[in-house]
Amino acid sequence: MAGREREIEAFDLVVARTELSRPARSMVLTGLRGVGKTVLLNRLRGIAENHDWLTIRLEGRTGKSGDREFRRDFARELQIASRRFASLKGKEAVTQFLRTVTSFSAGIGITGISLGVQTDPARATSGSLDIDLRDLVDDVGAAMRSLNKGVAVFIDEMQDLGDETLSAFVAAQHYAGQRELPFFVVGAGLPNLPGRLAEARSYAERLFEYRPIGKLNRQDAEESFTVPAGRAGGEFEHEALDRLVQASGCYPYFIQEFGSALWEVAISTPFTQEDAETAVAAGLRRLDAGFFPSRWDRATPRERDYMNAMAKDGEGPSGTGEIASRLGRKVTSLGKLRGELVSKGLIYSPEYGRVAFTVPGMADFIERQNLELPRQ
Repeated sequence: MAGREREIEAFDLVVARTELSRPARSMVLTGLRGVGKTVLLNRLRGIAENHDWLTIRLEGRTGKSGDREFRRDFARELQIASRRFASLKGKEAVTQFLRTVTSFSAGIGITGISLGVQTDPARATSGSLDIDLRDLVDDVGAAMRSLNKGVAVFIDEMQDLGDETLSAFVAAQHYAGQRELPFFVVGAGLPNLPGRLAEARSYAERLFEYRPIGKLNRQDAEESFTVPAGRAGGEFEHEALDRLVQASGCYPYFIQEFGSALWEVAISTPFTQEDAETAVAAGLRRLDAGFFPSRWDRATPRERDYMNAMAKDGEGPSGTGEIASRLGRKVTSLGKLRGELVSKGLIYSPEYGRVAFTVPGMADFIERQNLELPRQ
């Protein structure tokens, strides 16, 4: 959690304000892959659980079937999370919330998890996610408010939700705010997520506190190497630490890989520059065998040509016009190809007319493979 103290403190404040019956704004984490969004999202959920909130952890999926499975996951996880409150069904608000959850889940086809109550045929049974989420927000939110608690839905890879599902959850957050109910959608996703949220509902920019999660600063990156090592009695020569930080680019996932490799290759401590060089080489082999190919292999040959052209600009971003020129094509003829890469989560558009990789270090990986553009 090095370098993420501000986000943790911000969510602590959301929890504290909620339990004091004061309004609070939810949070959306955005950033490239490998910066620790998922780990941070899990940490925030842990904070909510420690305060006995009702929490649900979900992950967006692409495609029509992915969206359908996401809704089933939501209904299932909502039922499971609600079981913690079944012993409180003597309270009217809690009983109603349990009945509404049971109705919603049954409507989606999730059965077999009993909350000890009957369904309420008048609540969350319309079949429209937009409408049924409002019923859930009303009844679950009212129950949690009566207990001085909150409900939080944590959604990773939120940019992969279908338009209808994304719109429904944004609308639910808006409705909760209007009704002053302690219901929060906490999302994490790629840098294009804020744009998707705004497209889903124009008022989305007012609902969330957007927190860009980037690479660590130099001090936090160094501590990410030295603090864990120090706990095990490990020390670094200055040159060794400098080499590891430089190779990692201060990205948490790469720090993890190079740090792990260092413990495997080093014979003794303090760790030397030679140890660091060996660890960097070993770490890159791991990344080139798994982390990068898992993305690269999802691309078609034509999509790889496009990314190969992008790699000429290093970490980028790259101008779409320049990419088209390198490929000997018109910009307009590459729109569909570019859209497919965006939908696969391989690239994103930080601004109009420009694209960049969603994975740090992807350009270097492509260059290491000595890939060449086919002749036109």
